[in-house]
Amino acid sequence: MLRRRDFLPLAAAGLAACGTPASPTSRRRRPAAPAPAPELAPVAIRPSDERGYADHGWLQARHSFSFARYRDPRFMGYRGLRVLNEDRIAPEQGFPLHPHRDMEIVTYLLEGALEHRDTLGSGGVIRPGRAQRMSAGSGIRHSEFAKSELTHLLQIWIRPSERGIRPSYEDQPLPRADMRGQLLPIAGPPGSPGAVTIHTDARIHVARLGPGHRVEHVVAPGRGAWVQLARGRVRLNGQRLLAGDGAFTTAPGRLAFDEADEAELLLFDLA
Repeated sequence: MLRRRDFLPLAAAGLAACGTPASPTSRRRRPAAPAPAPELAPVAIRPSDERGYADHGWLQARHSFSFARYRDPRFMGYRGLRVLNEDRIAPEQGFPLHPHRDMEIVTYLLEGALEHRDTLGSGGVIRPGRAQRMSAGSGIRHSEFAKSELTHLLQIWIRPSERGIRPSYEDQPLPRADMRGQLLPIAGPPGSPGAVTIHTDARIHVARLGPGHRVEHVVAPGRGAWVQLARGRVRLNGQRLLAGDGAFTTAPGRLAFDEADEAELLLFDLA
């Protein structure tokens, strides 16, 4: 007969032999499958030779959007991006003192040198490898003149999030080594990566791409992207872009750049 005092040790031994049930956390779980990549965004092309053109002798300009005497009701801007001009300015020529108001103005130099002066007392010479930003805000006047060589640049105007802010100026170097083979942020709202700060919900990236490079960018729902190819060639979502061409998304999704040949491009991600 099993005595009472012997029952507990035997019961404990029996439980130990049976083992403890596996807890939910000790069971092997399959690793979660990676989230599928977003679909390629639908993209429309703005061919270089369909842009507006103005020849002032000292200035040759291409306008992606309606500007000055050029008017195209289909292209009055894209989201907050209002002006995207490709300018070639003759040596020692330029724009005398003139006013701006309520616009974020970014200048991106491709060749040459541009001297800036404004009524804030800011000034200096901008060269390739730097980003310049002027917030016109409640009002500012400035001048821009090419130095002793032909100057080739992109001038960008983006609408600010708030009107009448205090005018300001910024000129910063870009980490040029980081442009090769990737999208480098060069401008964005306060607190975002980028060389200069713009007072609007927009981000500007630049990339230099060659053979073998492939870069991607995801355009989130509620946003849009404009791509401007400054030089070279590249394929975007299966479509070929040549120097001067623009492209823009008509719905969110993924942008994939490949098959590049000495391409330099700007990408605008806009609310």
